[in-house]
Amino acid sequence: QVQLVESGGGLVQTGGSLSLSCVVSGIDFSRNIMGWYRQAGAKWKLVARIESDDASYYADSVQGRFTVSTDNSKTRLYLQMNNLKPEDTGIYYCNTVPRKYPSQGTQVTVSS
Repeated sequence: QVQLVESGGGLVQTGGSLSLSCVVSGIDFSRNIMGWYRQAGAKWKLVARIESDDASYYADSVQGRFTVSTDNSKTRLYLQMNNLKPEDTGIYYCNTVPRKYPSQGTQVTVSS
């Protein structure tokens, strides 16, 4: 059974940082690309992804500010977010790429 549980969101000012964490069960990281998505209203965006060889890729809007990583046991996915901007506001979800499973997400709000 797949479970994805995100945490670490919150309210920060522009320029602040947040560290998101996702506990993952039932997904084999060696067989899946994992990613962090942002939902803002009806819009979804894949902001970062990490592949089985730990290669990471980012949306242009977060390049240089966000870092995606996993733990050694490949049961947690992280997103370090620095120099946050108001346009980073949204609900952040971890999931496979493409997105397959439901999860509750974690709200990130960046005030100007």
